[in-house]
Amino acid sequence: MEKLKIGFIGCGGIAMDKHLPGMATQRARVELYAFCDIIPERAEEARQKYGCPGAKVFTDYRELLACPEIDAVHVLTPNVKHCEISCAAMEAGKHVICEKPMAATYADALKMYETHLRTGKLLTIGYQYRHMDDNRAMKAYVDTGALGDIYYAEATAWRRRGIPTWGVFTNKAEQGGGPLIDMATHALDLTLWMMNNYEVASVTGASFAKIGPVASVDEMANDFGPWNPAKYELEDSAFGFVRMKNGALINIRCSWAMNLTPHEGMVRLCGTKGGIDTYNGVIANHVIAGRQIDSKIATRGFRMPVPGLIDRNPMEMPQEAEARIWVDALCGQGELFVTPEQALTVTRILDAIYTSAASGKTVYFD
Repeated sequence: MEKLKIGFIGCGGIAMDKHLPGMATQRARVELYAFCDIIPERAEEARQKYGCPGAKVFTDYRELLACPEIDAVHVLTPNVKHCEISCAAMEAGKHVICEKPMAATYADALKMYETHLRTGKLLTIGYQYRHMDDNRAMKAYVDTGALGDIYYAEATAWRRRGIPTWGVFTNKAEQGGGPLIDMATHALDLTLWMMNNYEVASVTGASFAKIGPVASVDEMANDFGPWNPAKYELEDSAFGFVRMKNGALINIRCSWAMNLTPHEGMVRLCGTKGGIDTYNGVIANHVIAGRQIDSKIATRGFRMPVPGLIDRNPMEMPQEAEARIWVDALCGQGELFVTPEQALTVTRILDAIYTSAASGKTVYFD
């Protein structure tokens, strides 16, 4: 079978750290063929490190999309460009994997979804946290029905001082939002996926900017170095209460900067028969024979390679699993792991939290 040709639009950190290394493991089936970035040196660096023979470099994504030989593209740009570029790619006959979040707004995400339906092109979103072993183990346990009726959940993405100081993260016009759209999007995606419940009734939200715009250098102690408060334009913490149509409640909590103990990308589920969370490994809790029982579910963490030792049970990294499943779908050998319908619901909830926070009113879904 002829190899599929893949294009990459955006060659910054998420491309170099996740998408390109992941897709490089699929070279038996794909060619990393085209690289586009508004900074030509970044596109050239990506081509030299990962490109196939004859790989092309662009600074205008439209020129890349005009190449008829390209089968699919990865959209790895700032959030506000996701819709424009993804829709243009699908209209040009390309399948699309877009980095999370699906879009900066629900209106943009809906346009992407409608374009996918009209063109028949594959569309998926890069929620790679689903492929982490802790989360896969938790999902498998939940799917046994051991929790009973799940009626409460927490989606948590706390950082104490973790404001990103690179790229456009603190630029509202380019990023579209702060920790809610950047981090809570992962925790919420995991929670909805674990619950297998995407039927939303209402959303109430609140957001704060209590540290980002005002902190002095002595108050920062930021994990990623000092930021410029004068140019900080986004929330530094946000909260949402999501009421599902079946009565279940999801409590969303996130921060880039807040005075608390950090927990990033964590999920807690409470059901009528038991509970489970990922705050300290994967811990399930039940009442059995009149006793409260906590059970730790064994998972695999990252293992450092040992020189000379053959790993006969290698661990597939999240970016590798995402790439494998994506290429399977492109080849007609499997289904998408993150559907556009699922990602659309995540973005709709996030958008509703921002709307509710601004208006002080609950947002009701149809």
